[in-house]
Amino acid sequence: MSKVKIFLDEKDMPRAWYNIQADMPNLPKPALHPGTKQPAGPDDLSPIFPMGLIMQEATTERWVEIPDEVMEIYKLWRPSPLFRARRLEKALDTPAKIYYKYEGVSPAGSHKLNTSVPQVYYNKIEGIKRLATETGAGQWGIALSQACNFFGLECTVYMVKVSFQQKPYRRTMMETFGAEMFASPSENTNTGRAILKKDPNSPGSLGMAISEAVEDAAGREDTNYSLGSVLNHVILHQTVIGLEAKKQLEMVDEYPDVVIACCGGGSNFGGTAFPFAYDKITKGTKVRLIATEPSACPTLTRGTQGYDFGDVAGFTPLLWMHSLGKDFMPPSIHAGGLRYHGVSPLVSQIVKDGIAEARAYGQTAVFESAILFAKCEGTIPAPESSHAIHGAIEEALAAKAAGEAKTILFNLSGHGLLDLPSYEAYLAKKLIDFPLPEESLKKSLANLPQV
Repeated sequence: MSKVKIFLDEKDMPRAWYNIQADMPNLPKPALHPGTKQPAGPDDLSPIFPMGLIMQEATTERWVEIPDEVMEIYKLWRPSPLFRARRLEKALDTPAKIYYKYEGVSPAGSHKLNTSVPQVYYNKIEGIKRLATETGAGQWGIALSQACNFFGLECTVYMVKVSFQQKPYRRTMMETFGAEMFASPSENTNTGRAILKKDPNSPGSLGMAISEAVEDAAGREDTNYSLGSVLNHVILHQTVIGLEAKKQLEMVDEYPDVVIACCGGGSNFGGTAFPFAYDKITKGTKVRLIATEPSACPTLTRGTQGYDFGDVAGFTPLLWMHSLGKDFMPPSIHAGGLRYHGVSPLVSQIVKDGIAEARAYGQTAVFESAILFAKCEGTIPAPESSHAIHGAIEEALAAKAAGEAKTILFNLSGHGLLDLPSYEAYLAKKLIDFPLPEESLKKSLANLPQV
């Protein structure tokens, strides 16, 4: 019994990104200027973002056309394949059908290239010469370094120190494409030096790395900042995932009962789920949308919705989102791309409104599911993506218990071939869970800004 592979032709690629802001029953509250606490306008964002992306951040147009230059690079790996995981279904003895969209076929090995290419394009046409960014597990840093290479821009990456140490080959990939690398917190910025003075052994966090990258970008006229998740324009670009998946499922006369993707900052989940959320909002379609996250960093499941900074130093606008507090220090779990204290305001809002739901899992259970998937389907998944796999397996087993023949779709957002030390730790039984104590959570939430 082999996998069912569902491919699209280039002519079937989406020609426009889907913007959920056109259809949401409730939009999040506006981003606020970090100093004045007033709604942030285009002029407030222009020191670090190009106007093309700023306008995408705020637009309520349903469709945003994909530029031809971006489409040509997308064709290096898009459309990405959709698979039916028949061998996994058999191993689980479930009546459910399990489909997965595989974004690991991109040159970056993950979905992140879907947004790095347009982001660099819009910076390039506005005359920017260099981009600064942060990266957690490294997928975003790889994608941005590749996109900068495609368009001839310089790239500087602040990589969260624990991932810098855990994932050396992702670091090597970034350097191969010409990126300048710093382990964050670093001695390269005032923010990094202040953190290291307070805690020389700090493992770093995405919030810290964002502060360093924003400070770097703000200090040079030829440099802008680029973010791999959270913001509206980033999720907009990622909707090619869900748009393609809908078309591929139509080819086999299927529509999912459940759509699942992992969630850190929200671009993976939003890019997969928002095109299906369109059906749910505008047509009343009965589809469940599930965001899966680590129990060690449970932003959606235990965080508080309110205004918070996207970074530790407070350089970014205040965003209306679920947050664990900008000073929250996530444990050093192996799903480094999910170690973020906040989440996309758009994702946060549709969870609050009941359009989507969220679940949190410990990393040992997640790796157990990742191993099962690898043995059945032959692909070693990234630790981040494995949260979606675990969610899909839970749903498939629930279908078995209820005798329901439901259809499940999840996004396998990247391969884990550069995460083998994490698998080595799991197989050696050295991987442990980090349940978040309530007292620790209360302490970090107590410092949310008063707006």
